[in-house]
Amino acid sequence: MVSPNTTLKGGALNAAISNAVVRLFRENVGKGPTKARTIHSGKFVLCVLEDAMTKAERTLATHGKEDYVLGMRHALQETMHDELNAAVQALTGRKVVAFMSANHVDPDVAAEVFVLDESVTGEVENGGSTESLDDAAQVGYDAGVGVGSRMAGADGNGLTSTRAPARGR
Repeated sequence: MVSPNTTLKGGALNAAISNAVVRLFRENVGKGPTKARTIHSGKFVLCVLEDAMTKAERTLATHGKEDYVLGMRHALQETMHDELNAAVQALTGRKVVAFMSANHVDPDVAAEVFVLDESVTGEVENGGSTESLDDAAQVGYDAGVGVGSRMAGADGNGLTSTRAPARGR
């Protein structure tokens, strides 16, 4: 758990946001996603979740009831709106001014998008472009990566990647 006085940056911030989102899904749904990847740049935070559907949702989807699954997921994410925003606000120190959520059944992928009132990295936006992406980073959780195993490196776009185990089960 991060103390309230700690300012997280880069991959550490992304990891904390992924952990918080996975935890909230686990608490509200009974099962968290097995993979989560968060990236942030300027005022934008994106968390992509994989393998988040419950057994009941997978059964419905298998039998052609994708609309029911998507409708329930949409209602659930609207219900979790305040909790998700509060977690991102606490970790970034910025106010969430917009939240969007989308789901896809096959493959089982969801996206949580947060728009903040100010840049997390202190970047200056100039005509829709950002001056610096040096602090932008992404972190992913993959159940297949062992505890304590980390891979890091540049992805060729100036973004740093870090992998750590999922905590969604």
